[in-house]
Amino acid sequence: MADWVPDLSRSDKPRYLAIADLIAEDIRAGRLAVGDRLPPQRKLAGRLDIDFTTVARGYVEAQKRGLVESRVGQGTFVTGAPRPRPRAAAPARPGTVDLSMNLPPEPDDPALIERMQDGLAEVARDLVNLLRYQGFGGTPADKDAASAWLGRRALVPAQERVFVTPGAHPALLGILGLLAKPGDTILCEAITYPGARAIAAQLGLRLVGLPMDRDGIDPDAFAKACAEHAPKALYINPTLQNPTTLTIPEARRTAIAQVARRFGVPIVEDDAYGFIPAHGPAPLAAIAPDLTWHIAGLAKCIGAGLRAAYVVVPDARSGYPFASALRTANVMASPLTTALATRWIEDGTADTLLRFIRAEAQARQALAADILPPGSFRADPLAFNLWIELPEPWTRSAFVGHMRTTGIGVVASDVFAAGGTPTEAVRVCLGGPATRSQIRSALDFMAHALTQSPEAVSSVV
Repeated sequence: MADWVPDLSRSDKPRYLAIADLIAEDIRAGRLAVGDRLPPQRKLAGRLDIDFTTVARGYVEAQKRGLVESRVGQGTFVTGAPRPRPRAAAPARPGTVDLSMNLPPEPDDPALIERMQDGLAEVARDLVNLLRYQGFGGTPADKDAASAWLGRRALVPAQERVFVTPGAHPALLGILGLLAKPGDTILCEAITYPGARAIAAQLGLRLVGLPMDRDGIDPDAFAKACAEHAPKALYINPTLQNPTTLTIPEARRTAIAQVARRFGVPIVEDDAYGFIPAHGPAPLAAIAPDLTWHIAGLAKCIGAGLRAAYVVVPDARSGYPFASALRTANVMASPLTTALATRWIEDGTADTLLRFIRAEAQARQALAADILPPGSFRADPLAFNLWIELPEPWTRSAFVGHMRTTGIGVVASDVFAAGGTPTEAVRVCLGGPATRSQIRSALDFMAHALTQSPEAVSSVV
């Protein structure tokens, strides 16, 4: 029924609900049958002289009711008779939400989702070619897209220094494996990313954490550690650091680069969140390009399932062993994933997603600022998480356990500590599939706990 046109004048409901209602009505009346293909959303919007977003929302509503299904690259098809809407569920307990994974907020705007699907459909047109082996590091078109993306961070490396890799983790594993051998020392922030800890452990490397203040690692402590430990590299997560959310200001970045240059220490810059601030400080790869291995993952600024990262090596010569190491471990980045990233960068979808993530992260951080006790956490208005330094007498294990009793997942500081005794703190994530309503409910529960003692909130009546 590609010529199907609903008569919206028959309903006084919002137009998107009217579209879903009329799909259901025409299924009951036999005017639409299982398997019928509905008109493309843009075409129907033109026929009805209404906004495309309205039609997109109508189709999404119909899909929620079980009336239709969307097939990537094919269209929207009738699937069966309307099913009764379930009764409204009772309000959920304060928990039932996992706040342990640091993911970007997921888009829920029908127009944006439709745009993402259009990009995937276009990529699928070349599916047979994308199922073949590809050369390592990305095609010239993929590298052009990577260069355009990196240019947003003031990086303009030659194409032979840019590599498309299957995510930040494989890149980090390859880089550290090249720079150090078992038993060697790698410096990092005292509170660091757990993935770096896991990779160092797998490679048999010794992580030494550096003292931090509100601007990041202390340059004097960095210099002292270089003299004492002869490290093979400094691993650093300088923008919206996971988990503390701090961003190292440019003056401190310059000081860090000067110390690294003085001691000849390579910098491994994990810039997972570097694209989130619209006007963040220049990356270390722009300050000290000849010393820095720069990893720009797409998981945090577009979507966690988009397993691709752009790596900038210090010079062309470094690219040969790096490519060899990653080719041995991974063969290549997924051509299908890489092509989708390239497509979204070229057609502007990636920028639209990035703007959505920024706006939604700000809205969720505003919720936290409004609900949690003032001064009870550290955060950035654009971060996906909070770093809660617990008040006495709370301990991290007690707080994590209390949250778990209602299904709220948070992460204790133990997994982030590079050494020594972890602080009494937890990371609370605000992104991923959790809705604002779920996050608000969880934060309300946390706020109550933070103003009480563990004994008071765990009392059984």
